[in-house]
Amino acid sequence: MPRVAGNRVANAIRACAAIASLVLPPAAAGAAEPQPATFGDWMVGCDNVRHCTALSLPHAEDEPIAYLRLDRAAGPDAPAKLILQLFGTWGRPVLAVEVKLDGAPPIHRDAKQPGADGEIRTLAFEPAETAALLAAARKATQLMVTAPGLSARVSLSGFVAAMLRIDEQQGRLGTPTAIIRKGSGTRVPAAHAPPVVIARPASVVLPEERRKALAAALRRQVQQEESDLCDDEPSLIDSDTAWPLDHELRLVGIGCSRGAYNLTTGFWTMKGDDLATARPVIFPEAEDGMENMLTNADYDPKTGRLEFFSKGRGIGDCGTTGSYAWTGASFALVALSTMGECRGIGSNDWIQLYRSVLR
Repeated sequence: MPRVAGNRVANAIRACAAIASLVLPPAAAGAAEPQPATFGDWMVGCDNVRHCTALSLPHAEDEPIAYLRLDRAAGPDAPAKLILQLFGTWGRPVLAVEVKLDGAPPIHRDAKQPGADGEIRTLAFEPAETAALLAAARKATQLMVTAPGLSARVSLSGFVAAMLRIDEQQGRLGTPTAIIRKGSGTRVPAAHAPPVVIARPASVVLPEERRKALAAALRRQVQQEESDLCDDEPSLIDSDTAWPLDHELRLVGIGCSRGAYNLTTGFWTMKGDDLATARPVIFPEAEDGMENMLTNADYDPKTGRLEFFSKGRGIGDCGTTGSYAWTGASFALVALSTMGECRGIGSNDWIQLYRSVLR
């Protein structure tokens, strides 16, 4: 299977695709967690508030694609939530689906999500169905999904290890709330409170001509001081721009490198048009020495939010995605998700490493 390799060193967020190199305390609610773990055909990871996600990984030859996603928040009363994602040539506005797993009653459901071929259809299981499927999956090898003229399988290789990882990370081992290793224990840690990030939208508008002029001036200065930091190509120069952060401060983005589907941009702040005040932005969780670089990034001054999407390959089924928010003094991490295996899983289902409450 294709596997995500780290982007070139200019991509500060490649540290998240290879985030195992980060050394983070287990209870830290203010830092992104290490990268997800893979067990057989399952991947599992937890974020900074101990919300955990497990995904079954489709095989390269699978068509159509079906995969399971299990989510569970931390805390003694949080239930496990299980959904089935269908992607590919399932067709038909209404699709009668049978889900069958040895040891559990078959589940028949109409998938009514509208859309053409290739659109994801989601089947959410009821609590009783989830309990039955999780219990049966401990001894099964695969889950079968069938519809008229179509079928798909979900491998359960690694399922037990993935569930044990969730139980361990959330402190559920040996308690009735554990998915795998149940017991009579009663002490399940509460969830961490998510960090609160207050975004500061800009209250002024910067004309397009002014934005381009600021970016061009800063590019010239960067090339004089660090000629090998950003490539000097027409397509990169065309991407250069600037945005207002407040009445005086500006955010300037300079295209530094471009691949087939990734554009890496360097970000600086400066006061007005004073180049002497230009400073590289420091993005939390970025790679040392390249803290101001993001891939496929764009800033919205109306919300104060900067989003990025570093693709592992062109179809965007692996990589790292997330966002930052301008707080009036710095950029704070808002969300971070990653998928280190290129298996046809859309970015909405990637495993989250960091979450916050944005205000």
